[in-house]
Amino acid sequence: MSLTSLLGASLVAIALSILFHAAYSTYEHLSILKSLGKPATTIPTSIWYEAFLSFLVFVPAVAMTTSPLEDITWRGEMHKRMSEETDSRMAFLPLGPAARVASSSSS
Repeated sequence: MSLTSLLGASLVAIALSILFHAAYSTYEHLSILKSLGKPATTIPTSIWYEAFLSFLVFVPAVAMTTSPLEDITWRGEMHKRMSEETDSRMAFLPLGPAARVASSSSS
């Protein structure tokens, strides 16, 4: 495991703990309002900031833990293969209306 991946996994754990704390704080806030008989109007801005902070930490952390992107273009695929593995003939697939007529008459 590389250092970047390890740092990313640590940041994911920190972001999730911040998010769980924000959820618990919301639960406590609403429980206190309910016990006092007050209507639950809004959640305090400090809890919103805490949840947003967890999101801002989580997104780059997940990006750090992912593996490098692979080249999925035709050029990249042909770079991996040897010349003996590829078909030298051009592949032909009829896609027009005449192809449906030809395939129905041959069966």
